[in-house]
Amino acid sequence: MEIKKNDITLQISKAKKGSQIAFNFLLDHFWNDVYRFQLKRIKNEYEAEDITIESFSKAFDKIHSYDDRYEFVTWLITISKNIQIDRSRKKNASIHIQSGNTSEEQVKKIPDDSPTPEDTLIIKQNLAELLSFIKQLKPHYQDVINLRYFQEMSYLEISNQLGEPLNNVKVRLLRARKLLAEIIKQNHTNRYT
Repeated sequence: MEIKKNDITLQISKAKKGSQIAFNFLLDHFWNDVYRFQLKRIKNEYEAEDITIESFSKAFDKIHSYDDRYEFVTWLITISKNIQIDRSRKKNASIHIQSGNTSEEQVKKIPDDSPTPEDTLIIKQNLAELLSFIKQLKPHYQDVINLRYFQEMSYLEISNQLGEPLNNVKVRLLRARKLLAEIIKQNHTNRYT
């Protein structure tokens, strides 16, 4: 369905007045543009998704400052680009600080972090325990956890798979993680008391 410029302008106006429906419209309509832009830049699906989410969050917080003389998608992509640049600068600064003071002798002393056979066994046991905790969730929470963390789907792919709006998927996943964390905490508290 073709969306007209007037429709977008109307939704931006409504969003400036705080309409959640307008925010959802803008998110749904422009998500792919921002996400694809980031994916091309950083070539990492998860980081591109995180930056896209942060971009929309920042844009919606600052929507009152949007100047309608410019294309909305251009404004979003500029915000996204600036977030990605800031993240890269922070990451590079951190790497530089960490590697700047490292001598060759210190590098040789870095332990090998590859898992031992014992570590592999522990990881398998922890995975089995985690799966048993996930099974305690309601089925619709199990589904979204499975799609996101075991099938490694993006939020958008999950949205398409479940036929749900993107925001619903995000909220459901947040709720599922919170409930799962409570189950894990409760089981570990019971185990050690």
